[in-house]
Amino acid sequence: MRKYIFDWSLVGDIGAGRPNLGAEVGVDIYRLMQFTLRDVIESRYGAEEADSIFYQAGKMAGAEFYKHAIHPVSTVEEFVRKTQQVLKNKRIGVLRIEEADLEEGRVVLTIDEDLDCSGLPELDYETCIYDEGFVAALFEGFTQQPWAAEEIDCWCTGARTCRFLVTQG
Repeated sequence: MRKYIFDWSLVGDIGAGRPNLGAEVGVDIYRLMQFTLRDVIESRYGAEEADSIFYQAGKMAGAEFYKHAIHPVSTVEEFVRKTQQVLKNKRIGVLRIEEADLEEGRVVLTIDEDLDCSGLPELDYETCIYDEGFVAALFEGFTQQPWAAEEIDCWCTGARTCRFLVTQG
């Protein structure tokens, strides 16, 4: 039996629950939770399964985030503008669209100051698997079509920005 089926109510009433501390928390604490959780999952199930779990969790979060923070939007311009604004206001990152052809199902975007990795040491691999799912779900929410996202540049591989190729299908 599952105990924690996600519902937006699990975000809670932050104003009531944290009247003195508020909604803000440090990036270091967010990363502490994310990377310790990832370490446990990876040590138990392997890197490939951990990637799959993080991608799916990112998709679930992105779908919920779209419904509660971005929807309703009716045009591509409004979708991009509102998504940029909300991601910046929530301090998730600074979104820029480099290329976009929604009719062809292809978008290249960057997220500067990415919550998940900006400022981490250089590694031999991209780290933003959760973000891939999150970004794909934002496009799915807007278009009501399946999308996938793949990080093609990462702060951790020396790019100093996170760049994603987002494709429909």
